[in-house]
Amino acid sequence: MNERGTPERADAVVVGAGALGAATAFHLAKAGLSVALLDKAELGSQTSPRAAGLSGQLRSDAAMTRIAVKAVQKIVNFQAETGEPMVFFQPGSLKIARRPEHEAQLHEEVAQGTQLGLDVAIISLDEARRLMPYLVTEGVRAVMHMRTDIYLEPVQIPAGYARASARLGATLLANTPVEEIVTEGGAVAGVRTPSGEIRTRIVVDAAGAWLRVVAAQGGATVKLVPTRHQLMVTVPLPNVRPNQPITRIIDANVYVRPEKGGLMLGGYEPDPAQYDMRDLPPDFRIENLALDLSVLRRLAESVAPQFPIFRDVAVQEHRGGLPTMTADGEHILGPAPGVSGLYVIGGCCVGGLSTAPALGELLAEWITQGRPSIDVSFMAPDRLATGLAENKLRDLCRLQYAHHYWSPETMPRLAAD
Repeated sequence: MNERGTPERADAVVVGAGALGAATAFHLAKAGLSVALLDKAELGSQTSPRAAGLSGQLRSDAAMTRIAVKAVQKIVNFQAETGEPMVFFQPGSLKIARRPEHEAQLHEEVAQGTQLGLDVAIISLDEARRLMPYLVTEGVRAVMHMRTDIYLEPVQIPAGYARASARLGATLLANTPVEEIVTEGGAVAGVRTPSGEIRTRIVVDAAGAWLRVVAAQGGATVKLVPTRHQLMVTVPLPNVRPNQPITRIIDANVYVRPEKGGLMLGGYEPDPAQYDMRDLPPDFRIENLALDLSVLRRLAESVAPQFPIFRDVAVQEHRGGLPTMTADGEHILGPAPGVSGLYVIGGCCVGGLSTAPALGELLAEWITQGRPSIDVSFMAPDRLATGLAENKLRDLCRLQYAHHYWSPETMPRLAAD
């Protein structure tokens, strides 16, 4: 350590202490590596604690479903693995179809989930109302119940993994921005910070909204777009209980769940605010992000036939962050193109928090064992055309965001140039 507490060497440096970065740091330290976990702000303070904290285990492909299931299992067993407490609720989730094509989508998802061994089924409208008393089912065509989905207070994941990493010997460095990823002969050699240089042969870029900026410091190009996502929580309401399920309405791309005695509502508007972090001042933090409650009011109106409670209820909390979207809606995980020793984990597409325990472990396996235990080649950072024009990238990311719950078959296509 130098006089400012920065190690002179580490086996691996993880940049970004949100859920994905902290999970990766923990699993690297668990594998016996000396790890430094850096963040330009306080640890776990940026987008992760502003997430909705939902799991969605049934995904559009079998590989991602297996990863999401693994992540939930790791959250359920979090205390046993890390020694850190974890409070979560496992009431399952409802997915609601109001259109014929989405009714067909639910039947396909149930068939896929059943084949993969998940506890999922189409349930009656009466059963859906029993599970979620605030749900009005008039106009609903079908409801799917995924019985093992969970929700939790999101800050627990990055905070718990960071503390557990420190107990395994990791160095935690808050308010420590990366000024340069030092390379020698096309390979990572170190990280330069205001507190000194850390020599290392492995850097994990888990910088969230700043992921592209950090990757570029090492000479790598990664394609993703930070995109504002918002949610609100109502004042406490009668008949809201923690054991009521997460409820998602496909065509409106809106989710609802219990929170603090009230109901949380969040969703995916058609034209989200997108950001280029290079255009923002160096001291920008997520708490400086401009929010717009009118977006959530419009989303609430779009589901008013099913949740009329949101029309007039008072709001006790409004928060938002900058998750990162990719052109194909898949995460980015693996070696960065063109720079040996630089790894990337991000492109969470508003689903990184609940999958972070599994993704962090898989990336740690890749780094320490040469390959992960689950094939994640579909997340390879070099899969996206690096020559993709910025405006085209933004259009594709916007399309993915605006149809978050739609299957690939029902999602609209981007018009040809």
